[in-house]
Amino acid sequence: MNFFNRLITLLSQACGIFAAVLIAAAVVIVCQMVFIRYVLNDNTIWQTDFVTYSLIAATFIGAPYVLLTKGHVNVDVLPMYLGDRMRYWLALCAIAVSLGFCLLMTVLTFQFWHEAFEGSWVSDTMWRARLWIPYSAMPVGLGILTLQYVADLLNLLAGREPPFGIEVKEHAVDASLADSGTDVNIPGAGI
Repeated sequence: MNFFNRLITLLSQACGIFAAVLIAAAVVIVCQMVFIRYVLNDNTIWQTDFVTYSLIAATFIGAPYVLLTKGHVNVDVLPMYLGDRMRYWLALCAIAVSLGFCLLMTVLTFQFWHEAFEGSWVSDTMWRARLWIPYSAMPVGLGILTLQYVADLLNLLAGREPPFGIEVKEHAVDASLADSGTDVNIPGAGI
């Protein structure tokens, strides 16, 4: 299981790097497009499509890295106030639902990609990009995201990671005060 975790971690990190490269390339192409249009007063053909496809691909392919680093938006009010057992079951349900959704979306986007590949679909723009290339980001990104959810599920079941990353049950006020180093007298605490 350690090998699987290391492999998925490396794969998710590679996805994060690839997504960052796609975003950087999109920024460079936007600058090039502005230069061509407004300085050289010439037409652009492929730049808008490339930037659009790159940003969408960065979103799908970067998703496993975001899950790996727990960088997604997370509202943990409920898990903070639940007991350890209920927090565990809530985390298990959340991962199971997310895993099921990602698995379903992986299958559906693979079918969509396959249809574009078999049908030799091209974009409606002057560039006439073969759409199977940018569409491949959907099943690839979602497939690796599914694997990252499997790794998270296995880590939760094996006790390697606490549910929602919460080690010890603390009240939110107590935890924030402890982080700030403030000593506060809580009524009834010294009884």
